[in-house]
Amino acid sequence: MTRPHTHPFIPFTPPRLPIEEGLDRGRAFHRLLDARRSVRWFSPDPVPAEVIELAVLAANTAPSGAHQQPWRFVATRNPDLKRRIRAAAEEEERRFYHERELPEWHAALAHLETDATKEFLEVAPWLVVAFAQKQQDGRKTYYTNESVGIACGFFIAALHSMGLATLTHTPNPMTFLTDLLGREGERPYILFPIGYPADDCEVPDLRRKPLGEALTFADGLA
Repeated sequence: MTRPHTHPFIPFTPPRLPIEEGLDRGRAFHRLLDARRSVRWFSPDPVPAEVIELAVLAANTAPSGAHQQPWRFVATRNPDLKRRIRAAAEEEERRFYHERELPEWHAALAHLETDATKEFLEVAPWLVVAFAQKQQDGRKTYYTNESVGIACGFFIAALHSMGLATLTHTPNPMTFLTDLLGREGERPYILFPIGYPADDCEVPDLRRKPLGEALTFADGLA
């Protein structure tokens, strides 16, 4: 069947997997991602730039509104820049923890035992900031937040698949990242410290939402 098009289209014919092979892949993928945790204690051991490149290539495969791909990942391992990012982030975090009246949000975070100290921003060998582009070449982008969020999810999964750890750090506001990284006209979305977990790394004892709370079949047939 040939459909009429006014723009270039190409055939898409991926191999159709036998259902059992597909299910085996799905189970393996779940096991891989189920071992992922957000990390706040990193090893300073170096990580090659190719790791970051491969993770961004994976992020670039994410779907986006009108295929505008409204993201830019900015990576640094410069010690002085990491120090300045940490100082600015901690300034905002001190306001959040000690000056802003947000009792419900503070209570929600209590079990993670986080505070205004963000040492990991200097210890992790890489800092990568995902920026959202509300405009490209003077034109508005669409579904920007959703698109960047999906790309960041792919980015995290790719890092984990290579044995790396990260954290979705979002100090509020994050405009200092726009200034420090020279990204005028772009909005910082997530700050990712990236590296190997420290040998003495610990994470909160958490349980993920069970399938029955995450999935509802609404057709009455399953």
